[in-house]
Amino acid sequence: MRDETPSEWLRAEMRDTIDEDYEIELEDAALSREIARIYRETHPDEMPRHQYFSELLRLQAELIRLQDWVSYHKEKVVVIFEGRDSAGKGGAIKRITQRLNPRVCRVVALPAPSDREKTQWYFQRYVSHLPAGGEIVLFDRSWYNRAGVERVMGFATDNEVEQFFDDVPEFERMLVRSGIRLIKYWFSVTDEEQQMRFLVRIHDPLKQWKLSPMDLQSRIRWEDYTKAKEEMLLRTNIPEAPWYIVPGNDKKRARLNCMNHLLAKIPYGDVPHEAVSLPDRVFNPDYERSVLPPELYVPQRY
Repeated sequence: MRDETPSEWLRAEMRDTIDEDYEIELEDAALSREIARIYRETHPDEMPRHQYFSELLRLQAELIRLQDWVSYHKEKVVVIFEGRDSAGKGGAIKRITQRLNPRVCRVVALPAPSDREKTQWYFQRYVSHLPAGGEIVLFDRSWYNRAGVERVMGFATDNEVEQFFDDVPEFERMLVRSGIRLIKYWFSVTDEEQQMRFLVRIHDPLKQWKLSPMDLQSRIRWEDYTKAKEEMLLRTNIPEAPWYIVPGNDKKRARLNCMNHLLAKIPYGDVPHEAVSLPDRVFNPDYERSVLPPELYVPQRY
């Protein structure tokens, strides 16, 4: 095999990068033919794939600059992702974090509270996940569970919900006063679009795990969730931490719009970087590499 030039190697690396994006996008393509046909008919103005990937890579490059700025200046960033089931929160989070350092940017998606956690101060289990200096934390659902699913499904009493609404504005003001940059997104999706996405999950074996009993209840209680969302936005939209609504019917545009807006909300810039050079490898003429037994190797099936 001939030796590759640096430019050929870089082109190959870029092809691998695009392949990674296509692999993620397969989750949108692994549908039955009938469901795929119906989905295309309901989304005739979907963004062209080449345009989407071009913008995605550009925004992800900017997110790397943001990450470096946060790390260098010891900034603390919290981004909350809320919205109806299947509204696209997870897809947006996946694209935001795809090329970032998990030591700097991490995702928090907490399960239902344990019996012990139910006896704690409501915000307590979230506080332990807040960022230190130089960290970005993305909450895939957050303390706003109390204003949404807990309220609608009866897991919280009326008094607990009212106490939450009284407490959350001051709680978030405390976070902002402590130096945390707090950004809150609500992913909005129409009734018809959610129904389509649930049907996709039902018919696609790769997505059935996403469909929980709570998701099914959210279809039954659509209007209850709507009323809960409207009151939540009204009572918790404070100047220190406003809500930003992301229209989510078009998943690709929703991801790009969210990423672009997030970048615009933080005054990041370039930071100093030390020049990196690859040191020469040290060769020891007396070193002999030992032969490892073949059973240690993963079978080469591909």
